[in-house]
Amino acid sequence: MKFLSVLLLTVCVAGSTRAQIADSAKRKVDLKGAVNFRDLGGYTTTDGHHVKWGKVYRSADMSKLTDDDLAELQKRNIAYDVDLRGTQEAKQAPDRMNANTDYILCPAGSENVGNMMSGFKNVKGNGDSILINYYSNITPLADRYKPMFGKLLNLPADKSLVFHCTAGKDRTGIGAALLLYSLGVPYDTIMSDYEATNYYRATENEKTEKLMVRAMKIDETVAKNVMAAKKDYLDATFNEIIKKYGSIDNYLKIQIGLSDKDIKTLKKKYLD
Repeated sequence: MKFLSVLLLTVCVAGSTRAQIADSAKRKVDLKGAVNFRDLGGYTTTDGHHVKWGKVYRSADMSKLTDDDLAELQKRNIAYDVDLRGTQEAKQAPDRMNANTDYILCPAGSENVGNMMSGFKNVKGNGDSILINYYSNITPLADRYKPMFGKLLNLPADKSLVFHCTAGKDRTGIGAALLLYSLGVPYDTIMSDYEATNYYRATENEKTEKLMVRAMKIDETVAKNVMAAKKDYLDATFNEIIKKYGSIDNYLKIQIGLSDKDIKTLKKKYLD
């Protein structure tokens, strides 16, 4: 286990996630009941601004937060929770949040997530094709992320927001990528944030992969790829958006409904 963790860390540090992981002491939020919970602050935009710390967080499942975890969220003024899971996922493991938290569920495109996982048992190849196909399906993205951007546009100055899914990798990763892009963060930095899940979920991924192999009879290589945050996956989403809409900017305007004024508002609220 120790060797695998060291190997994963080496791979991450060798790649574009080096800077992202270097500030993990500030970025990572240590919680007993959640993993991959981290601050989206600190990233530099193409025009030299920086994403504000302590305003927007991303996470994996939040159904097991402890009382101490809730106190940490309260200390960080996290009062808005955008849940990107499917209806059934959320029902089986409802978020545990502080009282009066503004909660919304954005289940678009997550209706068959459970069936997707069982389908990996009979997959041919290394599993990449299924993940790439999943990331290439941009049809549900507008319904999934438009409410999230709505909350971000209207977030009170003294409050913070967290968005999450189950692993904090795929749906959360795409959401983080679109948000960071709207703020003017360059794509290589966006990719660094996405790939850093491999670092923050290293221990959890190892456990899940073993369970998939042992209990679900999924090929070990497929299991590792399913749990990984790989550049090809996020590239598939951005490439499909550009193919259909000409640019990410057009997509944000046409599908997410962000006007030039909205983009300015987001930058004013979330950049230093």
